[in-house]
Amino acid sequence: MIRQLVCFVAVGCAAAATHWLVAVGCVAVWRLPPLLANVLGWLVAFLVSFSGHYRLTFRHQRKSLALACGRFFVVSATGFMINELSYAWLLHVTDIPYDLLLAGILVAIAVLTFVLSRFWAFRGSAP
Repeated sequence: MIRQLVCFVAVGCAAAATHWLVAVGCVAVWRLPPLLANVLGWLVAFLVSFSGHYRLTFRHQRKSLALACGRFFVVSATGFMINELSYAWLLHVTDIPYDLLLAGILVAIAVLTFVLSRFWAFRGSAP
């Protein structure tokens, strides 16, 4: 379990950093609105996250690639919907800079992602 948590944190940090860098880069370079940039950041980070979790974090729970990817997409998309709704609301009601706000939300969603991934998306036994 300790190894799994270490891998989860490492992969999660890589995916969160990817998400944040892509989103902030899209705002800075292409002047995209933060909410649209957040979608692009999530899409790129999904690839990092799934690959790392499938090959490292949950490798011993090996579901078929297609089934694990489909389930993890549901987990990730659910987390992203919470992320995007929270982000939209907080951008509207606070003066917190968009980049700091996004960083905080990414950290908050990580626990939900771990629990759903461990006990459903990558679980190797019965559905």
